[in-house]
Amino acid sequence: MVKVIIERHCQPDKAAEVERLLMDLRSGALQQRGYVSGETLRSVDDPSHWLVISTWLDEGLWRAWESSPERQEIVDRLRPFLTTSEKASVFSFVWEACWWPEARQYRGASAS
Repeated sequence: MVKVIIERHCQPDKAAEVERLLMDLRSGALQQRGYVSGETLRSVDDPSHWLVISTWLDEGLWRAWESSPERQEIVDRLRPFLTTSEKASVFSFVWEACWWPEARQYRGASAS
């Protein structure tokens, strides 16, 4: 699984429009193969700063949605409200950080 973190800085006075478009993106993602979950966050200290964190079964399934015409159409409608380009980062889980030692068997390493 992977986590996708998308960071956006938007015009603070356009929060309602931004929220509506982010909901459209979430609705579209829900229909995609591989989408697991997501959440949308807005900074308490900086209301122009938004994060969308989603979980996908794998990077390829995320990339398929990322490049889809449906998503691009919504992103194009969101773009006028951005003050900087959005930044998307994809992260994989780090099993070594897991508190559950038996998790090692699932990635093929021997337990120590």
